[in-house]
Amino acid sequence: MARDESCVFCKITSGQLPCTRVAESLHAFCFMDINPIAVGHALVVPRQHYETVMEMPLEEAADMFRLAVRVGPALREVVAAEGLNILQNNGRCAGQVVGHVHVHLIPRRTGDGLRWPWPATKADPKELARLAEKVISQLEGL
Repeated sequence: MARDESCVFCKITSGQLPCTRVAESLHAFCFMDINPIAVGHALVVPRQHYETVMEMPLEEAADMFRLAVRVGPALREVVAAEGLNILQNNGRCAGQVVGHVHVHLIPRRTGDGLRWPWPATKADPKELARLAEKVISQLEGL
């Protein structure tokens, strides 16, 4: 199994560092975040080391997200949250702090003060169609 000896999440999944385990599957591991932004904040990580989700084999990525979707409702129920963010960042500029794929499960409540800093803009339908065509062409080449 590929691991990065300097990676904190690799150390957690291998048992070298302690964590509060929630659940696990063949390819993924879920534990409580030690720096939560909300009560009940948990992380789901692959057992193998990948920096971004795009590097993961589809089977392992699917297993990781299945675990997130399985844990999410239970977590939400336990902390009596109204909603749940399932968030996955790729790259520092996208907010990824630890260079090991991870999915955040963040319980949410109305008025909890957590806000997205993303300003939405009105899209040009022609530009959307042009971008979609390019993506479709790229996918056909894979």
